Amino acid sequence: MSNEAPAIVAKLWNFCNVLRDDGVSYGDYVQQLTNLLFLKMADEQTKPPFNRKSFIPKKYDWTTLTGMSGDALEKHYRHVLEDLSQEKGLLGVIFRKSQNKIQDPAKLERLIKLIDGDAKDKDRILWTGMDIDVKGEIYEGLLEKNAEDVKSGAGQYFTPRALITAMVDVIQPKPKETIGDPACGTGGFFLSAHKYLTENYNLDPDEKKFLKEKTFKGWDIVTEVVRLCAMSMFLHGIGDKESQITSSDSLISDSGDRFDIVMTNPPFGKKSSNMIFSESGKAERESMSYERDDFWATTSNKQLNFLQHVKTILKVNGRCSIVIPDNVLFEGGAGETVRRKMLEQMNCHTLLRLPTGIFYAGGVKANVLFFDKKPARTDGKAWTEKLWIYDFRTNRHFTLKENTLSREHLDDFVKCYNSKNILKRKETEQFHAYSYDKLIKRDKVSLDIFWLKHDSQIDLENISEPDVIADEIKENLESALESITELVENLKNK
Repeated sequence: MSNEAPAIVAKLWNFCNVLRDDGVSYGDYVQQLTNLLFLKMADEQTKPPFNRKSFIPKKYDWTTLTGMSGDALEKHYRHVLEDLSQEKGLLGVIFRKSQNKIQDPAKLERLIKLIDGDAKDKDRILWTGMDIDVKGEIYEGLLEKNAEDVKSGAGQYFTPRALITAMVDVIQPKPKETIGDPACGTGGFFLSAHKYLTENYNLDPDEKKFLKEKTFKGWDIVTEVVRLCAMSMFLHGIGDKESQITSSDSLISDSGDRFDIVMTNPPFGKKSSNMIFSESGKAERESMSYERDDFWATTSNKQLNFLQHVKTILKVNGRCSIVIPDNVLFEGGAGETVRRKMLEQMNCHTLLRLPTGIFYAGGVKANVLFFDKKPARTDGKAWTEKLWIYDFRTNRHFTLKENTLSREHLDDFVKCYNSKNILKRKETEQFHAYSYDKLIKRDKVSLDIFWLKHDSQIDLENISEPDVIADEIKENLESALESITELVENLKNK
């Protein structure tokens, strides 16, 4: 992160602490910042050296807010949010269902001046002239701060940036390749891929235009998260008047989109048969199984459904990296069916076993599966010849504060992955290969494989916190209960 970004994040976040006294949550604060920053940036685009035509209606632009105060400002701001939410394209996505959560007009005015750079404010933030990457970094920093607040629940949409960077580094996107994410959250994979492409290639004008307008496409079911993602991409110079992010359930049907690359971290948690999230983000109980002709198995397990959806939206010879919880590796029934089909019809070449303590959702045991989509075979052979497994979990202990995951921790995995030629990999203590013949003979074709021994001495400093251990126990019990419930329902149906 650039030198100036952390200081600005801290300044903006400190003002949030003032608003907390008025009942404004961290999540609400970030959403208000999103609305106001968008209007401010759009205003900057109309001034030199950009001199672009504003796509914000004149009566709702940034200057109308800076010229008001008191109750008149609060009333006008409410109308701005209401009317812009009805607009089409990026405007409608950014402001969809937006509401003013800052009821004190004086504090709303203070926030506007903080963003505007009031000349009377010695601590003002000067956005004009600030590099677009720095603006993007500031917003990413705010999203990370929001994710750190356990009570807000925003962490479930935030994948650790160190993990995302490593995944992008081994996938190695190329210019003019399309990248999709059916559960895009705040857009971490898109931003990291964008950075990778701009730093590793000398893009020509045509490639730059493609990167800005056609490379990325994402979906998420939670309106607030879609807003944050669209705003973050806008601040990083991705997209224009049209949004590349859609607020919808990507699992409902095959959209017809096909991508060269899919990188995604689908939501963890309860199965859709017991719990789904509405567009407002509210948890609701409802039965939800996806009956699709392109799926190998009908199940209420949303992680298995995302895995099946991803194989559909990949182009032939497309590359995928997907974060999956442990249960996808060993569950019977639909899980076994999906694993068999994946090994047969895809080239599932790499599995990264992740440690606990790196996700904001406590107790999550997850992995990253890397696979390539292959054309149909007529010789009856499976496309997966070897699955290489990297054990990054055994004897690894991370926390979100004291012992955090960094990109350097994944250097050895990236080296072992050997993106230049995955056929010339070498086994190490942490990196082992398992042939298709061995995998297919395992009970339920389980891919839940470990071989390293746990250290005999426990590192008391790095042992998981009691709440993390409790979360793991709770997650395991809920998973077992859900499996039994699904079995009972299936028996009743039969």
